[in-house]
Amino acid sequence: MSAATAEPAAGRVLIPGTARAEVLACHDGLSFWGGVDPATGRIIDIHHPCHGRSVAGRILLMPTSRGSCSGSGVLVELALAGLAPAALVFCEAEEILTLGALVADRVFGHPIPLLSLPRAAFDRLAGAAHARLAPDRLSAEGFGIPLEAAAIEAVALSARDRARLSGAEGPAVRLAMEVICRMAAAAGAGGLIDVRRGHIDGCILAHSANLRFAEEMARRGARVVIPTTINAISVDRENWRRQGVAADFGSRASRLADAYVAMGARPVFTCAPYLLDDPPGRGEAIGWSESNAVIYANSVLGARTAKHPDYLDLFIAMTGRAPATGIHSEAGRAAAAVIELADLPEGADDLLWPLLGWLAGRLAPDRIPLLTGLEALRPSGDDLKSLCAAFGTTSGAPMLHVAGHTPEAARPPAPGARRHRVGRADLAAAWRALNGGGTAIDLVAIGSPHASLDELRRIEALLAGHRPADGTEVIVTLGRDSLRKATAEGLAARLADAGVRLLPDLCWCSMTEPVFPARTRTLMTNSGKYAHYAPALTGRQARLASLADCIRAAVRGTAPAGPPAWLGG
Repeated sequence: MSAATAEPAAGRVLIPGTARAEVLACHDGLSFWGGVDPATGRIIDIHHPCHGRSVAGRILLMPTSRGSCSGSGVLVELALAGLAPAALVFCEAEEILTLGALVADRVFGHPIPLLSLPRAAFDRLAGAAHARLAPDRLSAEGFGIPLEAAAIEAVALSARDRARLSGAEGPAVRLAMEVICRMAAAAGAGGLIDVRRGHIDGCILAHSANLRFAEEMARRGARVVIPTTINAISVDRENWRRQGVAADFGSRASRLADAYVAMGARPVFTCAPYLLDDPPGRGEAIGWSESNAVIYANSVLGARTAKHPDYLDLFIAMTGRAPATGIHSEAGRAAAAVIELADLPEGADDLLWPLLGWLAGRLAPDRIPLLTGLEALRPSGDDLKSLCAAFGTTSGAPMLHVAGHTPEAARPPAPGARRHRVGRADLAAAWRALNGGGTAIDLVAIGSPHASLDELRRIEALLAGHRPADGTEVIVTLGRDSLRKATAEGLAARLADAGVRLLPDLCWCSMTEPVFPARTRTLMTNSGKYAHYAPALTGRQARLASLADCIRAAVRGTAPAGPPAWLGG
C-alpha cells in the first residue's frame, strides 16, 4: 500500500458501541455541568460557540472537556433520560465525560460509545456532517479510521489491586477497581498510586443521577477507607424546611448527603476543603474532586491530585488508590503555557484575580499555565482562591503557577511552552464578557467558592455600619467550620444584625429557589466562577466586581454601568 493510500493511525475505543448519527463538532471544550441542560441536552453555556445546539443523539466531538468535575453526573443523567450523545469523540486526554460514560455503562447499563482519535483524524471527522461507528471502524464521508480497544492489562497493579479486581473485597470494591483501572488505561497511566485523603463532589442534587448513584453504591455496601470530606450540597441541611424548600426536593437532597455520610464521608459540606484546619501539605498525594478545590490544592498548597470527575472520587475513597497520571510526576506539573501580564493596571483591586483566572483558562484550556508579571503584588489566600476558581471554569487543567506566589512557580516551563501577552485591554474584554444586565442590583452573592473567615471580616468592615438598600439582599455561602468560628467570635451575629444572610452547607452553584431569591433580575458577585455559570444556572443576569464594589452596590442598590477606573471605566 502506498503512503498516499495508507490507513491512518488507529483510534482507541474506550467504551465500545455502534452509532450512526449527525456530527456535532465543538472546537472549544465544553463543561457539561453548567454548560448542558440535563433535562433537554441543549448547550446552555452562553459563552460557548455551540450555545443552543443539542448534544442528544449526536456524535459529539471535542478536543477535550473543561470546567466542573460534575460534568460526569450530567452525562449520566442524560443517559438515563435517553438524551445522551450517540457517541463521544476526543483527541486529547479527557477524564470527566469518560468517567460519566463508564458509570452510565457499568452501574446503570446505558453504554455511551467513547473514542480517542489522533488529531488529524479528529479534524477530518469534524468537517463531516454524519458519521457511522462500528466496533472496529469509524467512517464518514470519504474517510475511515480503524479502531483498537484500550486494554487495562497495560496498567501495573499490586497484589491487593488484583485481589480487589477479582472480587476479594466484595462487588462494590470490585466495581470501583474496575472503573479506576479503566480510567488509568484511558489516561495512559502505567499504574496506580496510594492517596491519603479524598473529597467527594457528586453530592449536589442537580439531577436525579447523583442521588441514584449514591444510594445504589450505599446499597451495594460501599465504604470509604481513607479520610474523606464531602462537598457543598443543595440545601442548608438543618434549616431547609424553615426556608420554604419544597419537601420533595429537600428530602431528596438530604438523602443524597446522608448516603455519602453513611459511606463514611465527613459531613463538612464545603466546596473549599482547603479552608479546613487540616489542609493537605506540599507533595501529599490526595484524591480530590471539585474543580476549584483541585486547582487550589495543586497550585497553592502544592499537594498532588488529578481533577477527578464526580463518582471516581468515591471509587478512589473506597480504595485509597488513584491512576498515576502526569500531575503526580515532576514533569507533569510543568507549565506548558506562559501568560505574561504585560502592563499591570495601576490601582487594580481584587477583581483582577477572577478576571485573570477566567482569561488564563481561555488562553490555556488544556494545559498548565505560568502567570508572570504579578510578582510585585501581595495576593491573599482569598485572591488565589478566586483566581483558581475562575480558571477552572474555562480550563480543563488541574493547576496553574503564579510567579512569585505559588510554591512550584520556579519550575522551568516545558520545552515549547506557548507564550501569551495580555494587558488591560484583555482584562477589560473579560470584564465585558462577564457583566450583563442592568445597574439595579437585587442580590449580592458572595461565597463561590465558600467564603473564608477573613472574607466575612472584610464584609463587616466594608459595611462600616451601613445596611443593604431596600430591595437588595446580601447572601454569603460558607462551610460549617467557617460558620462555627464566625459564631464563636460574634461575627455571625453582627453580620446578621447588619442585614447579611449566612447560609451553610450549600453554595451558589447548587442553590435553587426559594433560597435563591425568586425576584432577582440582576445579581452581583465577586466570583468569576459564579459570574460565568449564573446566567445558565439561574436565568438571571450577573455582574462581576471586587468585594468592596459588591458591598458598595449592596448599600446603594445600584452598580456603575461600566468597569472600574483601573480598567478604563
